[in-house]
Amino acid sequence: MTYREGSAMAGQNRDGKKDGTSTPDKSLWQRLEQPAPPRAALSLERIGAVAVAIADTEGFAAVTMRRLATELGVAPMAAYRHVSGKDDLWALMAERVAAEQRIPDEVTGWREVLRTFGLLTRDMMLRHPWLGQLPTALFVLTPGRLAIAERQLAALDGLGLDEDTMMVVFRTVSAYAHGAVSTELALHEWTRSAGWSSGTETRMGLAPQMTYLMDTGRYPTYRRYGERATRKDDAAWAFEVGLDCVLDGISARFGI
Repeated sequence: MTYREGSAMAGQNRDGKKDGTSTPDKSLWQRLEQPAPPRAALSLERIGAVAVAIADTEGFAAVTMRRLATELGVAPMAAYRHVSGKDDLWALMAERVAAEQRIPDEVTGWREVLRTFGLLTRDMMLRHPWLGQLPTALFVLTPGRLAIAERQLAALDGLGLDEDTMMVVFRTVSAYAHGAVSTELALHEWTRSAGWSSGTETRMGLAPQMTYLMDTGRYPTYRRYGERATRKDDAAWAFEVGLDCVLDGISARFGI
């Protein structure tokens, strides 16, 4: 099915959903690009900004339509006139932070473009840990996210890769970045919940278990890592090394 065919099918169902409620004639993004009426109390930009601010300070669970209305100083139903529900709200939040992944125009070459994207993704997710809890976080379509994909696909264009392969390359780097940072954030949350505030405190807390396991003699290589590794707590370095491994693999696989 093409995009046009999908749009035609969506248009046939525009008058109502399965639950009988009506749907807007214009998409969320069409409405976002239109100027807000003069003296409008609310705008989609303001709703997205306030939702992100709540999530940044109090976590994703704190973002509810009722809480959002309170912060905006309006009745809950006023917010619903702009966003139909949580799906729209999540999309606005994703769009709001997508600007932080904008790759500078002076970055050129497929490898540097994709590497910069990976680094910006880590920075963005560390600033907004709730992104990992956002339902369908990797798949929600927004103008900003499509611009990010377009920038990378354009950098891969002309290298002899077909369109399917170009998309796989982009998604592979994206999957590494999101997966690695999600693991990093999960580790932070786990150590925090255990009352440990540093790598040293974590290792001290785990020392009884690790001592027993290492003394069994079953894990000599892991033991050597524990005794000799000097960058155990350098998450940024580990992320960049992993990212370069992914890019090296892409380069070797496709000869680019």
